[in-house]
Amino acid sequence: MTGSDGPHREPGSDVRAPGSASERAREEEERAVEQALALVGGSGRSDRSGGPGEPASRSRDSWSHRGPQDEDLNADRSSNTHADRSRDPHAHRSSDSHPYDGRDNDRRDNDRRDGRATPATAPAPGTEQPPLPDRTLPGDPAKSSPPPPSWDRARAVAARAGRGRPPATIRLALDRALGHVLAEALGALTDLPSFDTSAMDGWAVAGPGPWAFEAGAGLLAGRGPAAALPDGTAVRIATGARVPPETTAVIRSEHAHVDEARGLLHARRPVVTGQDIRPRGQECRSGEQLVPAGTVVTPAVLGLAAAAGYDALPVVPRPRVDILVLGDELLNAGLPHDGLIRDALGPMLGPWLRALGAEVSGARRLGDDAEALRAALTSSDADLIVTTGGTAAGPVDHVHPVLDALGAELLVDGVAVRPGHPMLLARLSPGGPYLVGLPGNPLAAVSGLLTLAEPLLAGIAGRPAQDPYRALVHAEVHGHPHDTRLVPVVHRPGRAGGRDHVAPLRYNGPAMLRGIAAADGLAVVPPGGVRSGTEVEILDLPWAPATPWTEGCFT
Repeated sequence: MTGSDGPHREPGSDVRAPGSASERAREEEERAVEQALALVGGSGRSDRSGGPGEPASRSRDSWSHRGPQDEDLNADRSSNTHADRSRDPHAHRSSDSHPYDGRDNDRRDNDRRDGRATPATAPAPGTEQPPLPDRTLPGDPAKSSPPPPSWDRARAVAARAGRGRPPATIRLALDRALGHVLAEALGALTDLPSFDTSAMDGWAVAGPGPWAFEAGAGLLAGRGPAAALPDGTAVRIATGARVPPETTAVIRSEHAHVDEARGLLHARRPVVTGQDIRPRGQECRSGEQLVPAGTVVTPAVLGLAAAAGYDALPVVPRPRVDILVLGDELLNAGLPHDGLIRDALGPMLGPWLRALGAEVSGARRLGDDAEALRAALTSSDADLIVTTGGTAAGPVDHVHPVLDALGAELLVDGVAVRPGHPMLLARLSPGGPYLVGLPGNPLAAVSGLLTLAEPLLAGIAGRPAQDPYRALVHAEVHGHPHDTRLVPVVHRPGRAGGRDHVAPLRYNGPAMLRGIAAADGLAVVPPGGVRSGTEVEILDLPWAPATPWTEGCFT
């Protein structure tokens, strides 16, 4: 047994005097090998112990520099068992990276970033690990990746990217324009109404009463102009019919008494000049703006446009989206079995993106195939490509390497938000399509969808930014020490004159959908969390749950 400062020897090995020529030669040879391997991203310590001053083999965790400040403090610890190992969102595979943590969540592949290989053997218990050596390649200006942007900044970047190119304009017939966004302000093509019309079924009268009338059908809607009405006379009139010139008012049928024998009409109530007449231009004048550009075409907008004389509307084409589902462990049907799990994102993302105003092709299953991913990206003619999974740095996480190979521009590479921090936004080429890479865990993917895809699509479609609003939260919500948290909530009416509020829902782990299925919004919880009664920003979902969920099941 040697002293603590002597070289490590296995039992039965040769005993050499410390500092002998042969020992020094061996050490110099090993150092030379390590330096050579470091330049190509290797390590000479993957399976053996070194000489004096050299550390024992490092496990994956020993290279991650974890600290207690990096643990994800979820309200429900059981829903997020894999805490954050690094402030670099791509230095590890986190619990947000792939559905249900079905892969090795601690596997790291940092070669892409800094040329380090990750040794596979674990250190001896109690072994103190020295500081990580500087293995930055010569001339590399950055020794570590910058911290990910805040949630607010990431959303702003996505919105700005969507507005980066002027939206195209097409004209669609009214029956095809529903759900599109107006590319131009909608101006009235005529006065509304375009002539004085009767607002009620009744009698058009001129001057003071009683009024003489002639028997007959009277004035009906859709007929041409009638002759002027002399003072002291009346004529039957239907709702929507043109009012004769010189008409004083319209008397509703129920407010009139008809003396058939004498041919006179009497009013049961005082008559006010102009009553129950819709004057020309009451709603708008020709050329007046009815609806601003950026308005979503709803059924009511279609009705207004038709009334104002439009046959077609100038709209922005819906953004076209392709969905690529990555992962060999995913099933399309049946129960999970033999390590395989159901694909929850493929069925969910298409309808969700359509609710955001996109035109979506069917989801494509690519598995964990880098070449298939590259081919799909280069052949897509969509405005946006959404991928699921593969955004971290594990052995089968191909999104970053493929983007690097294509020369794509990373606009957002990780976001300081939980769940979903390994999300990314890239532009595949100047003027080309965008890519939003979603983590594979379902709720983490929803986080990425609302953080990056929604503002990006709104910008591409020409939709104005939604005004944020805040609501009281009726519960303490734990937060992450450094990152924003997105927590599913449901709106609740105030009781006994109290204010309306939101209640956080359970089942809010990265791999869970049970909470978001019952939610009508997500609370934006700042780092550190909030106390009950605090106002928080709310992200509305494009729909409200159709089922009246009982609070006890989810909160």
